[in-house]
Formats: sequence, C-alpha cells, structure tokens
Amino acid sequence: MHIPENYLSPSTCGVFAVAMVPVWMRAVRHVREEVPRQKMPLVGVAAAFCFLAMMFNIPLPGGTTGHAVAGTLVAILFGPWAATLAISIALAIQAVMFGDGGILALPANCFNMAFVLPMCGYAVYGLVRGREGRHEGSKAGSGRPGLGRELVAAGVGSYVGINAAALCAAIEFGVQPLLFSDAAGRALYCPYPLWVSVPAMLVGHLTVWGAAEVVFTVGILAFVRRVAPGFGLGGLAGDGVQAAPVRAARPVLALVAALAVLTPLGLLATGDAWGEWSTADLAAQVGYTPAGMAHGWEWASLMPDYSLGALPSWLGYVLSAAIGVGALLVAFRLLGAGASSRVDFGPRHDG
Repeated sequence: MHIPENYLSPSTCGVFAVAMVPVWMRAVRHVREEVPRQKMPLVGVAAAFCFLAMMFNIPLPGGTTGHAVAGTLVAILFGPWAATLAISIALAIQAVMFGDGGILALPANCFNMAFVLPMCGYAVYGLVRGREGRHEGSKAGSGRPGLGRELVAAGVGSYVGINAAALCAAIEFGVQPLLFSDAAGRALYCPYPLWVSVPAMLVGHLTVWGAAEVVFTVGILAFVRRVAPGFGLGGLAGDGVQAAPVRAARPVLALVAALAVLTPLGLLATGDAWGEWSTADLAAQVGYTPAGMAHGWEWASLMPDYSLGALPSWLGYVLSAAIGVGALLVAFRLLGAGASSRVDFGPRHDG
C-alpha cells in the first residue's frame, strides 16, 4: 500500500496534505496528554514493529507482493492517536531514507496506513472485546482470563483495519484516470480506474495479506502480554512508573532484534506490490507512459529499496532494518523529552 511518487496527481497529494495536518496536530496533542515521558520510547519500539512488518513482503499467485502493517497492534498498546503518530514517522523514514513510498504521496500513505488503519482496527477491536474486556485489560498479567478474548478482538480488528486502508488506497488510485487525463483520453497518472483498482487491491488483502496482518498483530500482542505486561499503557500504575519501561522493554527489544535479523526473508518474494511498479514496467502493461508520471518529481533516497551499494541484498536489508529501528527509537526518545512525566490513566476518550 505504499503509493509511489507520481501515481497520484500533485493536487490529490495536496488535498491529503491539508487533511492530515490537523490529524497530526491532534495526534501530537493526544500523545502528550496520554503517554508519559517514561513510556514514550516504548512507542518507538511499537513503531519498529510496523516498520519491520512492512519489510516482510509476502507473494500472491500472479506475481504481486504485499505486506502487513501491524498498525492496530500499536493502537491497542498505546491508543489510536499514538499509532497515527508512530506509523506516520515510520512511513516518513521509509520514504526519505529508503524510497519506499513517495515523498509527495506521504500524506496519502499516512492517511491510509497511519490514520484509517489504526482507527478502524481499534474501533472494531473495542467492539469485539466489549466493555468487560476493557476492564480486564487494566489487570495486565500473563494469565488473566481476558487474554484470549483480547487476542480474538485484536485479530478481527487488524483484519478490518488493513482492508479499510487497502480500500482507501484503491479508491485513490482509481479516481486518478477519471479526474486527470489528456485530450486523447490517456491517464496522466495512475491509469487503472476504480473497477480495476478496487478488486485488484482487495483480493490480496482479503486473503493473504489480511491473514499476515492478523498473524503479526496477534502473535506480537500475545508475546507482549505474556512476557512484558507493563509494556503498553495499561500496565503502568503507581510508583512503578520509573522502572516499568526499562524492565518492560528488554524482551520486546529482543523480539525487535530477531525480526530485524529475519527481514531478508522478505526478499524471497519476487515481483512488485500492485500499484508500486516502475514507470517502465507500468508502460509495458498499459502500452504508454502517463505524461504526469513521465515528467514527475523523483526523490533520490539514501538507500533505495533497502539496499546499500555493492553489499549483498540480504545484508543491506538487515542494515536498513537496524537503521530504521534506530531512527524510530531516537525520534521517540526526543519526543519524550517534551512529554508529561505522569499521566492520569482514567477512562480514555479517543474521539
């Protein structure tokens, strides 16, 4: 779902940029009010799960690939607004440093994956889990009775969330040829209309990639709840506020490191994700190069496609994972410098 550069018109990108500014501002306000300084670095760790999940490309018969996002996971652990901020920063790092997603298309990608996905996923999670489950969540522990129900709710929420985000991306692709074409009727940007883009995007996400999202979300959440119940907001209480983040992070950081080492498995998937082709590959498919894409703006990323010079691709992938995770941890440690040291963890109103 990483929309590349020039697949959307500049005006479309501008609309999403204007729309996302108040969303980001509200996300920052919610994070400052809800996440204490001591736990802000842990939001960066949760964002690292999203960054790494998006590096595990999974093939679909027919030659396309896709990936999980794990956005609902962050929303469950730290709230949907924290997830919006965390995933937005992860997407920005991917776009700027690794060329994964366009710079101009970044607001659209953030709308889909950092706003729609966690908000929808968290809302469904809350509905499935119910009021009783939310009260049980305050009793964080490895053996609490509500864990199974929470995991089911997380799986359902994550599946709905990623498909909602995929639908949004498909609509953004599909309206381009309807709104922007030349005198000959050729598309200026993405050439595939809605009746092509919507089924093409949803087929993969309703099956393989939706299942991958569930596996990532439920698997990591189960691990965190059992070995580090104090990792999310629900585990913070009383006088343990200072020590809890340090203790909670150790096993979770070990899992992050393990996933970073395993990221080269994503290289086994051949082909490109739908809607992420190069200009030449797209021209071969539709018989022409859309004018807006042929003369569009391109960003020269530092490590394109998670590669580094002449290094083996697997090593470049591991180094990219380490750099991306490190950048997220630094970013949220810096953000934590301006956060409140203590927070009232009474009933949270995410609206």
